[in-house]
Amino acid sequence: MSIYVGNLSYEVTQDTLSAVFAEYGTVRRVQLPTDRETGQLRGFGFVEMGSEAEEAAAIEALDGAEWMGRDLKVNKAKPREDRGSSGNRGGYGGGGRNRY
Repeated sequence: MSIYVGNLSYEVTQDTLSAVFAEYGTVRRVQLPTDRETGQLRGFGFVEMGSEAEEAAAIEALDGAEWMGRDLKVNKAKPREDRGSSGNRGGYGGGGRNRY
C-alpha cells in the first residue's frame, strides 16, 4: 500500500519528501507526478513505506502538518482506477452520439 500526500509545494523534491517520511520508518519509493505538457509538479505525490505500522505512524504525524508553507493532506492512497478505454470506443472517450 502507499500513502497519498497532497497539497505539496511545487518546490518539493523526491529527496526532501523522502527525508520527511524517513523519520517514521523505511521509505521504499517516492513518486511525484508531473504535468505531461508542462513538466511541472502536480502538487501531490505518493510514498511507499516499509510496513503498515510505519505508514500509520507517518499518516498520524503528518496529516495536517505544515511543511514548506503548506498544510499537508496525508492518507492511505486509494487503488488507482483503470482509466483505459472500455469496450470498443476507439479511444476518444466514447459517447459521440446525441451530444448536442
